[in-house]
Amino acid sequence: MDMTTCLKSLLLASQQYRDSRTDQHAAQLQRQVEEISGLQCDQLLSSGQVLPRECVSGLVELAGNPNTSPTLTSAIVSLLAQLACDRPSREILHSSYNVTSTLAAIIHCRGGAAGDSLVLQCLQVLQKLTYNMRIIQSTNYIHELVTFLMSSIQSHNEDVLLPCLGLMANLCRDNHSVQTHVKSLDNVKQFYRTLINFLAHNSLTVVVFTLSILASLTMNEKVGEKLFDAKNIHQTFQLVFNIIVNGDGTLTRKYAVDLLVDLLKNPKIADYLTRYRHFSACVSQVLGLLHSKDPDSAAKVLELLLAMCSVSGLRSLLCHVVFRPAGPKLAAGGRQQGAGLDAGRKAECGLALVQWLSSPVEGAEACSLQALQLLEELLQESLGADGVSECALSFVEMLLPVLLELLTGLDLSRGDGHLSRHCQRVTHVTSLLLVLCAEDSSRCLVSHQVSAQPCLALVESLLSCCHGNSPVTHLPSGSDNDLSQVSAEALLKTLELMSKLRRQVEDMETSFYRMLQDQRIVTPLSLALTSHRTDQVQTGLALLFEATPLPDFPSLVLGESIAANNAYRQREAELSPRRVAGQDVLPPRTNGSTLDSSHASRSLNSLAEKMQTGLEEQMKEPRVSDIIEVYEQKLAASASKESRLQDVLEAKALALSQADRLMAQYRFLRAQAEAEARQLAGLLKEAERRREELQGELSSQVLEVERSRADMEELLQHNARLQRDSEEHQALKGAYNALLSRFTETERLLKELQTAHAALSRQTDALRKNHEALQQQQDRLEEVLQGREAEIQTLHSDLQTKNTDISGLQAELRAEEARWKEKDRERRELEQQLRKDLSKTEQARKDASIKASSLELQKSQLETKLKQRDDELNKHSAMIAMIHSLSSGKTKSDVNLSL
Repeated sequence: MDMTTCLKSLLLASQQYRDSRTDQHAAQLQRQVEEISGLQCDQLLSSGQVLPRECVSGLVELAGNPNTSPTLTSAIVSLLAQLACDRPSREILHSSYNVTSTLAAIIHCRGGAAGDSLVLQCLQVLQKLTYNMRIIQSTNYIHELVTFLMSSIQSHNEDVLLPCLGLMANLCRDNHSVQTHVKSLDNVKQFYRTLINFLAHNSLTVVVFTLSILASLTMNEKVGEKLFDAKNIHQTFQLVFNIIVNGDGTLTRKYAVDLLVDLLKNPKIADYLTRYRHFSACVSQVLGLLHSKDPDSAAKVLELLLAMCSVSGLRSLLCHVVFRPAGPKLAAGGRQQGAGLDAGRKAECGLALVQWLSSPVEGAEACSLQALQLLEELLQESLGADGVSECALSFVEMLLPVLLELLTGLDLSRGDGHLSRHCQRVTHVTSLLLVLCAEDSSRCLVSHQVSAQPCLALVESLLSCCHGNSPVTHLPSGSDNDLSQVSAEALLKTLELMSKLRRQVEDMETSFYRMLQDQRIVTPLSLALTSHRTDQVQTGLALLFEATPLPDFPSLVLGESIAANNAYRQREAELSPRRVAGQDVLPPRTNGSTLDSSHASRSLNSLAEKMQTGLEEQMKEPRVSDIIEVYEQKLAASASKESRLQDVLEAKALALSQADRLMAQYRFLRAQAEAEARQLAGLLKEAERRREELQGELSSQVLEVERSRADMEELLQHNARLQRDSEEHQALKGAYNALLSRFTETERLLKELQTAHAALSRQTDALRKNHEALQQQQDRLEEVLQGREAEIQTLHSDLQTKNTDISGLQAELRAEEARWKEKDRERRELEQQLRKDLSKTEQARKDASIKASSLELQKSQLETKLKQRDDELNKHSAMIAMIHSLSSGKTKSDVNLSL
């Protein structure tokens, strides 16, 4: 069967069961509920049909009735869980049907039995319904539900621990009234201790739920300051990032992201995160989750990144991570990334964002818009810096073709849903392009890839969409997502982009001014100028300033359109209370008023017939025509009076229906007020009892106050000293950080110098050994030279003695004496040369002791010179031997022979 037939059968079965609560009717209703559960129920409530809402209303009423069987209640709760598949359906279930109070009442009526399967089922559905949903404190049974959750959490029952912690986290998040109620309970300190013990639980989901509850309840208290102080916050960051990356599932990742988003709302914790040293690596891993095809995970990751963009100190770090290649992974993420670090460095983190812009995955429209918002924030930060990096420009160059592709594909023949989504996407894309046009280098890249013809075609399509959905011809829904509003915003953003690029792109200026003179521009421009949003009004005024000097601009039509929009909004404001008051008119009252009016009409007709009969009988009497005219006037007056009575009856019927509805609301509010009064009476009695207890404590504490005053004065003095010490500590801390950085740099330089010193020491040892060897050689040479000098002196003395002996031979040797003198002169010259060489050698030895580095080269030179000196000494020895032979008395012929 189709969905409509099943819903009709379900409505009939519920009515039969409500009239007669028999087992047969209960079984039939349960079968109908299970049959509906087997069908596709997505967006059934958000479709706006009456039949599904009537069925759900009856089922919720039956589920909240304590007399309904548990099996049927369980089936109804299962169907409600299936209906709560998206956020609009959850909002409808919460606001229109008050399902939260119904499920809380079921838990309360079941006695809070933790082992009951129906209670567990209700807890799971409540956790699903209350996620990101604000629950007011006046909701029925909300206090009883909070008490049950706290007792179940403290009982350490593993069966209901996860849904209780998740539901408690939902109720406490961004809900001051529930937080105040929890803090006012007597066992709240014991509850805190139980939650702190859960931080060591082996389930990451339990840890995330616990941290979320503690962050909501204790953020501005002593417990929260100790829990999230500077010593523990870095471990908390590491834990939360690891859970986001390596969590147990999508649910755990959602709550971990929500926890980090809540922590970022605290300025102190946001400042801690800016100084977290592993932030870049963690964000790289989080961006790696965008490579998956799960829209829910991607949406939460993008929500986290957008929340980080709200912190000024984190935007620049995010730009550094997104627009540069990814760095090394964390150790926690390295276990799952088997491809190694090289693959991580090759892929840019920003590529994952670009992939979600035009992802074909179903349900990725929200992710695409979030990615566009994130890129707009990051590029605005990056392009607004002093110098635009090359990485950012290369990323923009890669991004532009994808953005321009997103501007195409508008099909007016498709439904309003497609047109609305496409217009929203065009708005975000053009906003991002306008951010790129704010900087010269990026605007140059945009102007090279944007042409006038696609922009003109897009404006034509958007004008057709705006003209076909004008608020003058179609009643607006009153929301920002109305097609006329969305298409008008997209059109104005596109025109603003054309205005920015009209100087750089060919034919763009002509197309821009031609579109401003189109008659259809009146509708979106009037919507912008009468909008409640500042940015739209400013955009409209800027375009109006450009269009006013144009000759064919329809200024008069624009004024009429603005006046019509204002009049229409005023009319809507006047009629909205009447429409709300008259939307629930009861049929019985309307039928009764119709019967009364028809009865009055029949009475007047019979009276007219009687008068006509009487007139026919008295036709022959005089002055009949005058009497007929009188009665005709009376009949006309009666007819007008009848019409007025008909209007009065209809107004009375409407008033009666409104009165019945107001009486029903009054009975409901009275019952609720009586329940709250009984609860307040109990609270008043409890407050009286506590007041008496506190009165006794007050008398004892008055004495303590006197003692505390003296202690307070001492503490104030001590606090002043501590304040001075704190200031000195901050100054010393700054100096310590500066010295620590200098010490680190000095330690690094010391290590480099130690390495160089060791190398130089080894070179010095080698040179010292070479120097000692050369010194020994030099000493040996000096000893040899001294011996040679002694021999020369001995030879001189022998020569003098021989001169006395050769006086007789002088006559014979005169011829030879000249030659001998010549030889003696040459010998003296050679001796002088030898002494000079010896002095040079001595100087070289001294220089070698100073310049040890050049001894290797000089060693070879000295060896060569020493060889030459040995040859000269050998020559000298030969000459001395010749002289010795001459002095020994040999003959002249022998001397000549020797010579």
